[in-house]
Amino acid sequence: MNKMNSKKDVMLSVMTWNIYQGADLSPIFTSSSKPIPQIVTEVFRQFLATNFPKRAKAIAKQIELEKPDIIGLQEAVLVELISPDSYRVVYDYINILLDELEDRDIKYELIVKNKNTSIELPTSTGNKVAFTDRDVILVRKDSDVKVVWKQGVNFQAKLPPIEVGNLSVTITRGWSAMDAILKGHMFRMVTTHLEPLSSIISPFIQEAQGNELLAGPGQTDLPLIFTGDFNSKADNTGTATYRNLINAGFTDTWLTGDYGDGFTCCHDGDLLNAVSTLSERIDLILMKNNSNWEVIKEKLVGETQSDRTRTRLWPSDHAGVLAKFKLGSR
Repeated sequence: MNKMNSKKDVMLSVMTWNIYQGADLSPIFTSSSKPIPQIVTEVFRQFLATNFPKRAKAIAKQIELEKPDIIGLQEAVLVELISPDSYRVVYDYINILLDELEDRDIKYELIVKNKNTSIELPTSTGNKVAFTDRDVILVRKDSDVKVVWKQGVNFQAKLPPIEVGNLSVTITRGWSAMDAILKGHMFRMVTTHLEPLSSIISPFIQEAQGNELLAGPGQTDLPLIFTGDFNSKADNTGTATYRNLINAGFTDTWLTGDYGDGFTCCHDGDLLNAVSTLSERIDLILMKNNSNWEVIKEKLVGETQSDRTRTRLWPSDHAGVLAKFKLGSR
């Protein structure tokens, strides 16, 4: 009897978190009142001021408290300050966070990452700044999750190229996915970050990215979890992407219980707003093909005043979302 029950009580916990690239990049793409090197310097200084090594401690604390089996991260960027003689000061968000977790004796493995927008621009101080955006999936090393397949892909749908100084820059986004087995239960997890500027320029770009998810990693009969920053409001007041995913058969796990408003976005770019300004629910955990799975817990992480760093930075401009599932017998 106990053996039969043990199979029914397999637990899986999943977290998604946009950990914030550290600065608002929009002035680089939209401002024409200043030279590009000056704007790049100002943006880079904001990046330094939001201090990811400090924020990583606050993010790691939330991960330590919940110990999710799998984490999907968005804006897990790589930023490099490059001197005229090619010396590089590297800020690798993935390694910084993994090191912070290991210092807490919690070890995660990087399973898959997709490389999105990549750009290198001059500063007004004679240096260059290189920026690469990435989405990643991490798995806790002491979990029973065994990865059997992985893939990282960029969307075909994207904004038109933007002229930045004498460069033509394409903002690229994508998804990372894996198939895994947990105590005999096989499933697929996907993490993504859909285009935020689409709602301003053309909502059809973001909707097309959502359709690529459905036509790509969404084509499976396995229990399927979509996680990420979808930049489509769950109250259906924004783009049609959220509604399209729900109409395709996904369940919004936040709506399976009485978990509150679930707002995940957004704090000020400097992360110093005194009170929370989270007012939209765009960071989601969606599930499909898993009617015998039960959502037994869902919560926000990193959204309270006590979660801030000692220097009073919010951990990110987004709150993270955690879901815990009980996997029923098949």
